[in-house]
Amino acid sequence: MSFDTINKFDRIVAILIQLQSKRIVKAQDLADRFNVSLRTIYRDIRSLQTAGVPISSEAGIGYELVEGYRLPPVMFTREEASSFVAAEKLMQKFIDKRMGDHFASAITKMKAVLRMADKDWISSIEGQVLVRQGQSIFNEKVPEALSVLFDSLAQKVQVEVMYKKLESSQPERRIIEPVGVFHENEFWYLMAYCHLRKDYRRFRTDRIQGIKKTTTPFIKEHPELQEFLKQRQDFPRTKVRIVVHPKVAGHLQWNKNYHGFTEEKITEEGIEMTFMSRYPESDFARWFLSFGDYARILEPETLKKSVHAIVEKQLENLKKK
Repeated sequence: MSFDTINKFDRIVAILIQLQSKRIVKAQDLADRFNVSLRTIYRDIRSLQTAGVPISSEAGIGYELVEGYRLPPVMFTREEASSFVAAEKLMQKFIDKRMGDHFASAITKMKAVLRMADKDWISSIEGQVLVRQGQSIFNEKVPEALSVLFDSLAQKVQVEVMYKKLESSQPERRIIEPVGVFHENEFWYLMAYCHLRKDYRRFRTDRIQGIKKTTTPFIKEHPELQEFLKQRQDFPRTKVRIVVHPKVAGHLQWNKNYHGFTEEKITEEGIEMTFMSRYPESDFARWFLSFGDYARILEPETLKKSVHAIVEKQLENLKKK
């Protein structure tokens, strides 16, 4: 059997698994996933149909398996089995408790079909993998936040949340229509239409003090989450240039992208970094102060004035008894 034949067999089996994992699968998505032409995908689908797999199709929509058709139990490779360990450790830290319990149940079912040798393989490395979380991304009193939001998104029903803004002492009741959730800069965020503000707002999950799914359907047809994220990218930005001492520059790797980092170059004075900042006079200025004794602002002048004003205020506070 030729290598090409083996590749084709593996691809056809993988296509069959993809068809079972989603209700509708587009030919272009399959072509992109397996890095082949659409014509190749068409041939592979015909091969499956010839072999008796009940696949229906509709032009412009995609392929789907006939309802009720199921694959026999899937066997995982050792490499795939090893990925369960990383996935489980990450999920334990980056999702809420209720969804974590659901994932633990699902991962147990997947482990159940492994060969004994692969089960031993996983057991030998589970205790050697650790994910350390920098901060809490969910309120401990709200263990079902993501689960409720996912249900709301699927069922298109409104959610009632008690939300505490950073500057507020008490949470505020909001009725929202979730658009989507995304993880960014170590936090989970929710984009939703807020009935109180009559506009779309971004909420941070760790500030949700209470959450409850209602039976009230959405009253609006909402854009895709990606549209809101793209709007944030198009937000007006200001060019910022700073020079940083080489011994400090390496420590900025974790945060520089959050502040709009674009490029850097080595100069006689140090590492010159360029940013396109959304909030140069506030967020960027305060971040700069954390390493400002080893750096200098080249532009803009407004940033220099903001940093100067913050330092003066700090000095005033230090003088107070």
